[in-house]
Amino acid sequence: MARLRDVVAEAAQAGAALLVTPELSATGYQLGRGRTRQVAEPADGPLRDAVSALAQASGVSIVYGWPEAADGVLYNSVHLIDATGRVAAHYRKTHLYGEFDAGTFAAGSDPVVQARIGGRTVGLVICYDVEFPELVRAHALAGTELLAVPTALTRPWEFVARTLVPARAFESQLFIAYVNWTDTEPDGYCGLSRLVGPDGLPLAEAAGGEAVLIGRLDPAALAAARRATPYLLDRRPDLYGALTDRQAPASRESS
Repeated sequence: MARLRDVVAEAAQAGAALLVTPELSATGYQLGRGRTRQVAEPADGPLRDAVSALAQASGVSIVYGWPEAADGVLYNSVHLIDATGRVAAHYRKTHLYGEFDAGTFAAGSDPVVQARIGGRTVGLVICYDVEFPELVRAHALAGTELLAVPTALTRPWEFVARTLVPARAFESQLFIAYVNWTDTEPDGYCGLSRLVGPDGLPLAEAAGGEAVLIGRLDPAALAAARRATPYLLDRRPDLYGALTDRQAPASRESS
């Protein structure tokens, strides 16, 4: 909370309306299953109250992540707290990556979660979720203008931040705030946080180490991108339904 207070103060001074923090930002990601269970809280726990008070005092809306305890299981969750201190959106990660995620958390079942912040529609996904084009496209079709993506991306997967995230922004014509942890370990978090425009080009990106990135969303850029590459208008959903319902082919190892 002390670190978050400092970052919120910096964001507020820069005139930011919304602050997005990394995946499980309230606790850290790689805690192990036992420790993660120990620090888990319900959605209406003391952590929510503390972040709500901070958002209300600063006038900055905040996206933060934590391990949520609910119904006897854990979820990898995020809250979007608006500038009045209200929980504007609550999302549970729907695509679980790797042994830790799948062995610790239950998968969420609500794919498109949104809130109106500063006159813009903000959607929420978490880390691995953004790597699924179907989910990002669903957000675009539901009117999401800015997709906030709290992340815990490690090396050697820098490709995701550098190439895949801009592609997602371009193909669905929306802004993406991709916010990652950073460290210097060879297999640690690779940083590369960035705000990408609907044309796939970066509006702000971290060069290395910790940083508070400030970017501005221009609604004219959103409209221009959708005119230039009208993927959303030119879709043929009548062709896709049966295709997206198919199971993935078996891998060599399981065939």
